[in-house]
Amino acid sequence: MKVRQLFFDLDRTLWDFETNSRFALQYLYDDLKLGDSIEHFLHFHHTYIRINADLWNQYGNGKLTKEELRDNRFKKALAHHGIHDEVLAKQMSDGYIALSPHQTALFPGAVQMLETLKQQDYALHIITNGFKEVQHIKLERSGISHFFDTVLCSEEIGVTKPHREIFQEALRLTNCKTEHAIMIGDDFKADIIGALNAGWTAIHFDPEHKYKKERNVPRIRELSEIPELVNLLPIVAN
Repeated sequence: MKVRQLFFDLDRTLWDFETNSRFALQYLYDDLKLGDSIEHFLHFHHTYIRINADLWNQYGNGKLTKEELRDNRFKKALAHHGIHDEVLAKQMSDGYIALSPHQTALFPGAVQMLETLKQQDYALHIITNGFKEVQHIKLERSGISHFFDTVLCSEEIGVTKPHREIFQEALRLTNCKTEHAIMIGDDFKADIIGALNAGWTAIHFDPEHKYKKERNVPRIRELSEIPELVNLLPIVAN
């Protein structure tokens, strides 16, 4: 049995959040006839992405509740386009929550990479800032839930990555030593800095090279690089 245990982020690391979200939003735009008021879907999509990212940042900093995030993102996106309709905003919010997690797009090579790691006897886990009721649906619907021994959602312990507490809780749940834990994720602050500050090893998944390479952290563009890389990483002695 391998000593190493691998902890994956879910959204934008394994599950293709942008593709899946865009599909759900396009369906709602068409179904609710938003085109009658907003000329192009891309206009609404860009507005929603910006507002949603800002609200998630506030949520991560403890300035917003889960319910406020979900209530406000569509209200604000519609209001930006001159639509002040709380019933429509609620329809969009409910529809998005119902549709989005059932989408199944994964990043290229995700399944093959997970299969290889399992064949190499690695224990695999998920640490996600996403909400529990939808993250488990994503894993099930996309056919990858069976790869993971543990799924830890930040709302279960009341703090989000990069807070140290969520990494400590992950170690407790998996009976893993700090020096044996590797975090793999796309968000440099939440996943990588969070893991490093907790004494873990980290691998940065940055397929579009959005981030400047920092702190001598291994960076990959393809998930297929992970199985070979984890076998080469030295075990850090704490």
